[in-house]
Amino acid sequence: MRVLAAMSGGVDSAVAAARAVEAGHDVVGVHLALSRMPGTLRTGSRGCCTIEDSRDAWRACDVLGIPYYVWDFSERFKEDVVQDFIDEYAAGRTPNPCMRCNERIKFAALLEKALALGFDAVCTGHYAKVINDADGNPELHRAADWAKDQSYVLGVLTHEQLKHSMFPLADTPSKAEVRAEAERRGLSVANKPDSHDICFISDGDTRGWLAEKIEMTTGDIVDETGAKVGEHPGANAFTVGQRRGLKLGTPAADGKPRFVLEIRPKENKVVVGPEALLAIDEIRGIKVSWAGLPIAEVGTGAEFDCHAQVRAHGDPVPASARVEAVLDDSGVEREGLVVTLNEPLRGVAPGQTVVLYQGTRVLGQATIDAARSLQRAAL
Repeated sequence: MRVLAAMSGGVDSAVAAARAVEAGHDVVGVHLALSRMPGTLRTGSRGCCTIEDSRDAWRACDVLGIPYYVWDFSERFKEDVVQDFIDEYAAGRTPNPCMRCNERIKFAALLEKALALGFDAVCTGHYAKVINDADGNPELHRAADWAKDQSYVLGVLTHEQLKHSMFPLADTPSKAEVRAEAERRGLSVANKPDSHDICFISDGDTRGWLAEKIEMTTGDIVDETGAKVGEHPGANAFTVGQRRGLKLGTPAADGKPRFVLEIRPKENKVVVGPEALLAIDEIRGIKVSWAGLPIAEVGTGAEFDCHAQVRAHGDPVPASARVEAVLDDSGVEREGLVVTLNEPLRGVAPGQTVVLYQGTRVLGQATIDAARSLQRAAL
């Protein structure tokens, strides 16, 4: 096959490209330039897609003997990922920028361009697996190494995108083996630190970064009964589950710490309360998509058993789910998702993504529109 290898400049994508070459595919490497700030360099393991990463990707392609290109996706990234991140926080939601990047950049814009240029598949260093069913339809599954599994952030991939996705690290038992293989192949990125945090906030100070992008207005911090217990410098800077930095003037009656339970941007209020009230029993999702063909229950609206995961490295919990019709902001009827959790989850916030699994298979995902605590509802 003609394969376009997305080269981030890290060890995973380099080894994935090497395995694609070794498998006999016609491979071309491409690095995505997602920023037009040429002076931006990685700080330790923070950030990605910098000049340093571009050079590391080039060196890897040189060792592998494959062509190398840099594609400028900075405007698309700015609009579809960075601006989306700002808009979601401004609306009081907690977005997942890595999810948006996979959905709109790596497996939408990149794949679209790759197919237009005659490539058959896009290869990445994600730890996930594509398995074809008896009829040849692709399914997305967890990787062999659950500790490194990245199927959660790939839950946005559609049936058509999975047909053209290649994950050569799927069956690798550990990251240590990937690094050892890179060393054997003479790849200079063998011991390069993994990137983490939000790539476009290289210093990790999300609150400070948002303060420059969103107009912050002081407002009230209230408890679960509605009583004022403090003031905040801007509701958009808080996240559900947050404990530190609340600076409450009124201590809790039981003397225990309080956590952010809810953000109400229209009222410019932050709701806080005891840790127990962070436990969520029901999730309602919008912007639903299915990873591969949806299971039969989706079409009938019947309830089905599954596991729900709301963070990239969170534990999946047993749940049941069903599809129901909801109206979007423009009044158009869309698919909505209702997930009832058998075990409560803590700190679930609107804007996050819930991904559904059956066994190792990813069924699909939805953006969380509302999270409900039965205990809090009873107050």
